[in-house]
Amino acid sequence: MIGAGPGGMTAALYASRANYSVAMIDRGIYGGQMNNTAEIENYPGFKSIMGPDLAQNMYDSSINFGAEYVYGSVESITDLGDTKLVKTDSEEIEAKVVIIGTGSEYKKLGVLGEDEFGGRGVSYCAVCDGAFFKNKDVVVVGGGDSAIEEGLYLTKIANSVTVIHRRDQLRAQKVSQERAFANEKMNFVWNTNVEEILGDENKVTGVRVRNNQTGEESTIDAAGVFIYVGLNPMTEPFKDLGITDDNGWIETNDQMETKVPGVYAVGDVRKKDLRQITTAVGEGGTAGQQAFKYIEAHK
Repeated sequence: MIGAGPGGMTAALYASRANYSVAMIDRGIYGGQMNNTAEIENYPGFKSIMGPDLAQNMYDSSINFGAEYVYGSVESITDLGDTKLVKTDSEEIEAKVVIIGTGSEYKKLGVLGEDEFGGRGVSYCAVCDGAFFKNKDVVVVGGGDSAIEEGLYLTKIANSVTVIHRRDQLRAQKVSQERAFANEKMNFVWNTNVEEILGDENKVTGVRVRNNQTGEESTIDAAGVFIYVGLNPMTEPFKDLGITDDNGWIETNDQMETKVPGVYAVGDVRKKDLRQITTAVGEGGTAGQQAFKYIEAHK
């Protein structure tokens, strides 16, 4: 397994339960983006659970039948026919089946000040950095699930949360929208693009924005800028396999099979519409079972 998010951990559980030797390779802590999520309300079996707690529960299950967690950054996969050679930054591992679950990462805005003030007011994780903005005014850029859910989380800490969205309506789930509109600490700026992140030598002081309907520019004061404008797949090491589309997403069929026999993909790295913990878990179960069938058929 390359990646120890919900998809990778579920695949590891299924494959190891079939009595295969399984390694989960990840360059970070197991759980993936669950560790950056304060509260999860849409995972069956829990009315509400903290993201890191769910990650730990999944990990405990994933290693219950002998799967091992291996820290490392995968650099490439070479198709050797009957086996695949996985090269990391520290070793090479040969395996009959590879399941890719490397997930995705948040896109950047690509505006002035974004890189300059990274870690000094610019963030892509409210759970990680929200505590630094207690009783301060912050901006959230985006209108999807992540933007609104993380914005709601920030209202528990910040003085105010201003959501800047390039469209005139949100794309988040209706229940999240209703909570956001009802929250007195949340404000909304519609049809607006962030042009520049402003600050002094040490910290963010605000954003310069432009209304994409009128062209009018203005400045919004803020101590923090939290950016949620989409995702990029983490597939750079796999592009030579020819399993990604033009945007880098891995294409699979319903059995999680890629174009390369013996290579599967699960979770947010796949080309699909819904990227949720529940879908990743289902895909992990499918891939784990398909790995069993593939190995049995190629003995």
